[in-house]
Amino acid sequence: MKHDILLSEYGSASVTPAPVSRMMADFAADFREGIDINLGVGYVNESTIPRRLIEQALHEVLAQPEKYRQALNYGDPKGSANLITSIRRFLLENQIGDLTEEVLDRCEIVIGSSGATSLLEGIAHVLPPGIVLTSDPMYYIYCHFLERCGFEVVTIPEDEQGLSANRLQKKLDRLGDRKTDIRFLYVVTVNNPTCTILSNARRKELVNVTARLSRELNRKIPLILDKAYENLIHDPNAEKPQSALRYDKNDLVYEIATLSKIVAPALRIGYMIGPDSDFLKAMIQYVSDVGFSAPLITQEIAGCILDYHVADQVDSVNRGYRQKALQTKKWIDEYLGEYITECRGGQAGFYYYLTFDSLITEETSPFFKYLTRTTGDPAIDGPPENKHPRVIYIPGQFCVHRRGDLTQIGRRQLRLSYGFENLPQIKNALKLMHDATKVG
Repeated sequence: MKHDILLSEYGSASVTPAPVSRMMADFAADFREGIDINLGVGYVNESTIPRRLIEQALHEVLAQPEKYRQALNYGDPKGSANLITSIRRFLLENQIGDLTEEVLDRCEIVIGSSGATSLLEGIAHVLPPGIVLTSDPMYYIYCHFLERCGFEVVTIPEDEQGLSANRLQKKLDRLGDRKTDIRFLYVVTVNNPTCTILSNARRKELVNVTARLSRELNRKIPLILDKAYENLIHDPNAEKPQSALRYDKNDLVYEIATLSKIVAPALRIGYMIGPDSDFLKAMIQYVSDVGFSAPLITQEIAGCILDYHVADQVDSVNRGYRQKALQTKKWIDEYLGEYITECRGGQAGFYYYLTFDSLITEETSPFFKYLTRTTGDPAIDGPPENKHPRVIYIPGQFCVHRRGDLTQIGRRQLRLSYGFENLPQIKNALKLMHDATKVG
């Protein structure tokens, strides 16, 4: 046949994998456990996953069919009523975001079909393509997806408090008449890749900017806050985050959160909280269209853990990541300190984001090739059938927008994860990074 299968614009854009997807797939193809070191993958540490609690919760759910009705059948598009009640109780009893009964009473909670990512995907389906405003460095996985869907991502450089409302307003002013193309604002409250925590003052300012923009355009512009890492603020001196829903008087704020980081990613529990609206109704229908929310059995397991074990689980997870963050930072200072001008992260989540003085970190750099053993020099790479230990990280070139203000500095940046690998491997990786600076 002369022509291949006809693809949509999204399909055509997806034929070529995103750079990070390709890079990680290439590395994973022959990854050697205990030899190669993956500081790029955003997986949680295996020791944080409560296997015993999940097994126990499964038995409890199956033993109580009167409470957990039809737990092995299809679910409700909005999500399990038990889980929604459990999430509400979790938020209130643990003072998450300083949310109150009054705030939650005017909001709905919707469970996604497959984690928080599925809700982010849903937003791209129920809103028309246009401009999305976000921070730089950006959550590259979602932003690249938005661009494949036909959205235009416009980024604003963050600072130590997260996305600046003043910089956002200046960007809006520069857009001029193009502001009519704005569809939503997207902010990760503990930013991925930098793990910068969005301050409470900034949250309030962003709500105000969004309200002004909505009045100017005479339609509501959603402010989507992605709180994926907010339950992993492990620095006891960090500011306790407040929910932007507390400041929202115009029904503009929608918050997306997940249990992946504090319980288990495989349960696929992500949820959205926000005011009832046509937008939220469309999101519920989208969830129904792609699978009637997450598997009901995992929803009920998650609710059971939230009801009886969540406080100890969250405390245990954060103690573990706090220890790893502090030790990793010591090794960063020891092995890379003389080469870096800035190190962000360490208070929350499990990433550090490094900016080097002059060292280039992109895929084609000697630094990257040394660590992935792709220099072509057998003395560095080792024999093809038994390469020397390899290290992978996320180059900053993928984390900053290619048409944004940080494209040049991104060439000197990288994200490393201290989440998945254990401390001895992280130390070995940073030693190898030190060695790589000599050739980079």
